[in-house]
Amino acid sequence: MKKHWLVGLFAFIGVLLLLCCSIEAWADTPLLKNQATVTLSVPGMTCAACPITIKKALKAVKGVSKAAVDFQSRSATVSYDKEQVSIKDLTAATQNAGYPSTVKKGSLTKK
Repeated sequence: MKKHWLVGLFAFIGVLLLLCCSIEAWADTPLLKNQATVTLSVPGMTCAACPITIKKALKAVKGVSKAAVDFQSRSATVSYDKEQVSIKDLTAATQNAGYPSTVKKGSLTKK
């Protein structure tokens, strides 16, 4: 009985290893090479509902893959396709939602 469990465990580990290798190879695709992340300072947030509006505005920008808004730090971290979106597009989106933003110094990263 214990041997069957052990065989299943090794099979599961093997599948995980294959999956990890395929994800690593997939990360070299052009789509992911164009990904960048930036953190925006959004000082105008005054209540807990503000992040919802800002996140919705950022996610509506074509090319944005992820947006996380933090009320405590008054910031938004955005992952986007730099071939489709510029930082100006991102700051315009927050501005149009009523929350002007600027890039936090040293926050722009390329993946």
